[in-house]
Amino acid sequence: MTSNTRVVVIGAGLAGVRLARRLGELGTPVTLIGEEEHRPYNRVLLAEVLAGRYSPEVIALPAPADLIRSRVTGIDRDGRTVECADGSKIAYDTLVLATGSNPVLPPLRGLFTPDHVLPEGVHAFRTMDDCLGLSEAVRPGAKAVVIGGGLLGVSAARALALRGAQVVLAQQSERLMERQLDPAASKLVHRHLKDLGVEIHTECRVRDVRCVGGMVRSVEMADGYTLDADLVVLACGVHPRVGLAQAAGLDVRKGIVVDDELRTSDPHIRAVGDCVQHDGTVYGLAAPALEQADALAELLAGEAGTAGDLSARYTGTRSLTRLTLAGQSAFDLAAFGETEARPGDDVIQLADATRGTYRKVVVRDDRLVGGVLVGELGTVGALARAWEGAEPLPSDGGPLLHLLTNDGGS
Repeated sequence: MTSNTRVVVIGAGLAGVRLARRLGELGTPVTLIGEEEHRPYNRVLLAEVLAGRYSPEVIALPAPADLIRSRVTGIDRDGRTVECADGSKIAYDTLVLATGSNPVLPPLRGLFTPDHVLPEGVHAFRTMDDCLGLSEAVRPGAKAVVIGGGLLGVSAARALALRGAQVVLAQQSERLMERQLDPAASKLVHRHLKDLGVEIHTECRVRDVRCVGGMVRSVEMADGYTLDADLVVLACGVHPRVGLAQAAGLDVRKGIVVDDELRTSDPHIRAVGDCVQHDGTVYGLAAPALEQADALAELLAGEAGTAGDLSARYTGTRSLTRLTLAGQSAFDLAAFGETEARPGDDVIQLADATRGTYRKVVVRDDRLVGGVLVGELGTVGALARAWEGAEPLPSDGGPLLHLLTNDGGS
């Protein structure tokens, strides 16, 4: 490639914007295509916009100069062009797919109108438009049902409660945020939401969304129990957005398959972020997306001869989940690695019911393999570094206990 290589990035989310910014800093021109009308924004903070703590402008990302607002409808791999909904074509030498993910819409009766759109009052919670629509609809006393008790559902339920809604959270599994947290930490999240007035139903499957005149009126559970609803929020997870890649004939399994150089099955097409499957894993989290974008920026800039590092590789991310819920009733949690112990593991656990704090780490063969912290997170940085380093811990356990108890250890 030469220094005038045309790099085109599809997707103006966290990964796409980070890649475009880094390429710009490294002297490599890039065209970014985003289909949303809003300025690029940090999707992680949408719940804070819904809660009324931030305006949309506060979570905006610095957009590169060459940003095209359009929806890409197809990729011509032979001609190396992308076609947009307005009929225009954009040529590339290297194309990067940063198409992100779509919300999972559960197979519920009554979820869609005959025109295949969501009824009035039913909202996904993935985009700025979703957030603004929900924010406009919520009012004090409104009856809101949140379907899904993972990270997104917990954030949405809390935000709606802070806006004065009467919130019911329906979770199919036996506890909240079960993918990230152990049972004790899940209980603290449960208690925090309950203190805000959220009514929580676990082991509860939603069967039917009932509408009158195209507007939602209630939600029916599998056991026949019915909840009145002015608003329904779908927070059932996300899945990689791979339609463009599939239509172009790229290798797609759970996500768009990439190697350590973020290269797809087409040598001229790379991919980063939520849409990607690397080494069998689809992360769907911000930290891996940003790491992938940084590695790819170095590679592409190196190949373009402007700067960068041709030896850069992405070899995977050891993901840390962090949720900070600010405000008068602040709530922080972090979880990393394996939060449930196996037989033979050592566990150090500290809990303070009065302060609502909880800290637990799991040690296997003298190595820190995971942990979960709720409440004061002063130690999370040091613990995460010890986990990421995967080095043997001193046999007396003293330093680990110090990391766990020293609030200044971040």
